[in-house]
Amino acid sequence: MKRVLAVVLGLVLLMQIQSPAVPMLCVYAEEEEKTATEETVEETAEEAAEGTAEEEGSTEETAEDAQEGTQVSAPSAILMEASTGTVLYEKDADTARPPASVTKVMTMLLIFEAIERGDISLEDEVTTSEYAASMGGSQVFLEAGEVQEEFVNRMNQRASELGMKNTHFVNCNGLDADGHLTSARDIALMSRELITKHPQIRDYCMIWMENITHTTSKGTTEFGLTNTNKLVRQYEYATGLKTGSTGEAKFCVSATAEKNGVELIAVIMAAENSKDRFRDAVTLLNYGFGKCQLYTDEEQGTPGPVEVEGGVEDQVGAVYSDSFTYLDTSGANLNQIEKKEQTEQPVKAPVKKGDVLGRLTYFLDGKEIGSVDILAAEDVEKAGFPDYLLEALGEFRL
Repeated sequence: MKRVLAVVLGLVLLMQIQSPAVPMLCVYAEEEEKTATEETVEETAEEAAEGTAEEEGSTEETAEDAQEGTQVSAPSAILMEASTGTVLYEKDADTARPPASVTKVMTMLLIFEAIERGDISLEDEVTTSEYAASMGGSQVFLEAGEVQEEFVNRMNQRASELGMKNTHFVNCNGLDADGHLTSARDIALMSRELITKHPQIRDYCMIWMENITHTTSKGTTEFGLTNTNKLVRQYEYATGLKTGSTGEAKFCVSATAEKNGVELIAVIMAAENSKDRFRDAVTLLNYGFGKCQLYTDEEQGTPGPVEVEGGVEDQVGAVYSDSFTYLDTSGANLNQIEKKEQTEQPVKAPVKKGDVLGRLTYFLDGKEIGSVDILAAEDVEKAGFPDYLLEALGEFRL
């Protein structure tokens, strides 16, 4: 049976489902044990918050000391700040383990990248395959059609590009299979790429419940789906992202949340049960929010033009290579951040667009904390004899 791609995106993130695929993009799911109740998550959030309140009382402890005081029961976990990629906590984060349906973070990433390239659109109809229709796990009861297994190769290629060194995908669904492995760090890397480059993913993973009208050759029925990520409803800062569980993977989650402009990614792998999975995620998120403050230069502006020597133009326009963001975990006064612009003037022609002309450097308490490059905004060709002749004639006429 065919469905619109936008609906498929929502369903994949709503629960561990078996879903259809667009050309080169297949989406399956594994079985999810729904043992976490809403009351459990509320209790988990409250308990974790109490622990974080105590941690916030000390801002002079080292990062190592703070991490030692953070109790995570799962064997593998990591906490990452999304904008900078800074790792705030890790526990056996590089051991390769079965990821269950958290696998589909990569599926979602490839889908959004294909949409961005214009290869597919949210209005495209997608068709399930015989293979997908025969799989176990949670389902949305689609009938069979076409699918292409080449998608797994694309998943592994993208994982390599993102530096996911301990990842090898065997399938698109996360069902237990020999060699289908990834690590907490690698899950954080692909989650970061997804939420920072494609923030519209929130429109789908924050759906709590959805009613589905299912029309096939056998007739029309309606059924409801509930998001397996209980944090979406019970943790006030939650923004996503993906749960998963199988017999081998146990209970996993890539949990994202945002507070006061700080966006965090907490990955939990191989928790013993769903309650522990969410408890560990909330513990890490609260720990991170208690430690982090983010500085963004809201007054960066635009650099002034730079003088050019020996060019057809006397000046070249300039731009900053990027905005500046700094993550602090020490409790420093970020109002004390200072910046200094340094450019090489004049620069010699020819100048090519994108050439580095200088740097804007940021300091806190006299120490450099980062910088952004100042780049040429345009080309300036080297002046030749005709250019100098024209310039001389112009001065003579004046």
